[in-house]
Amino acid sequence: MRLLLFLLDETRFAIRADAVNEIVRAVAVTPLPNAPAVILGIIDLRGSIVPVFDLRRRFGMPAKDVDLPDHFIIARSARRVAALHVDRVLDLADVDDASVAPIDNAPRVRHHLAGVATLPDGMALIHDLDAFLSAAEADSLDSALAASSGA
Repeated sequence: MRLLLFLLDETRFAIRADAVNEIVRAVAVTPLPNAPAVILGIIDLRGSIVPVFDLRRRFGMPAKDVDLPDHFIIARSARRVAALHVDRVLDLADVDDASVAPIDNAPRVRHHLAGVATLPDGMALIHDLDAFLSAAEADSLDSALAASSGA
């Protein structure tokens, strides 16, 4: 599988490259009232409203404001297109499926990760975009987005 590697603080994460639409420089995020806590807000991406996922909050990392050198990974899940706020995009990596191990010892974040990839220079936690939001969070986000488009 091909992975896009990125950093949050000094922790290396990855997402399947086939889920990535593009990578853009971070821009100002507009708050989205009544959205789940793991949603930073929304951005306007060439006329489309895109929610910004707060990976730091989901993975229990210290909060960080969006800064100009940051990146947004525009990716698609089964349900929506979203922007992932990351510190920095690193590179693409081809990984053999046998080099990916399940996450068993991190119960708090296990459901949001597809596994751990072993790379020649270390490991990367593989983010599962489809599992980022719970069903209740996804419904809450849909309601908040609908309310904002009517405002």
